Amino acid sequence: MAASKRPATAQASQMTGGLWVVDTSAWIEWLVDGPLRRQLAALMPPRERCVVPTMVQLELSKWLMRERGEDDADVVMAYTQKCQVWPLDTATALRAAELHREYKLATADAIVYASALLAGAQLLTCDAHFKGLPQVRWVQKSG
Repeated sequence: MAASKRPATAQASQMTGGLWVVDTSAWIEWLVDGPLRRQLAALMPPRERCVVPTMVQLELSKWLMRERGEDDADVVMAYTQKCQVWPLDTATALRAAELHREYKLATADAIVYASALLAGAQLLTCDAHFKGLPQVRWVQKSG
């Protein structure tokens, strides 16, 4: 994976301050170098403002190993470990259960969203089921 694929502080210039959780969908859209890459690159937070739930690490690692191979998976996982890692603890699990009931989110999505809310972070996502939820920056996929 080229070094240019890593988020840089300058790329986050269009974002407001504060913490951000980048959902797996946004990571993948950014990594595949597709039509959303440029828009997402401008929104990717610098490491010091990026909170990475362990659920995102799991989903991202699975996708990277399947689609890109072990070397790319190692590079991206090493990067996420330099961010603020948010573990799945009891408080996060209980909040995720509430969000699952309230918004009908799948378990993994509820965990990621709970992590963002408990961290006081915004959620950057390309998944439409997050559209309109509080503290969410939704980037629409084309087509």
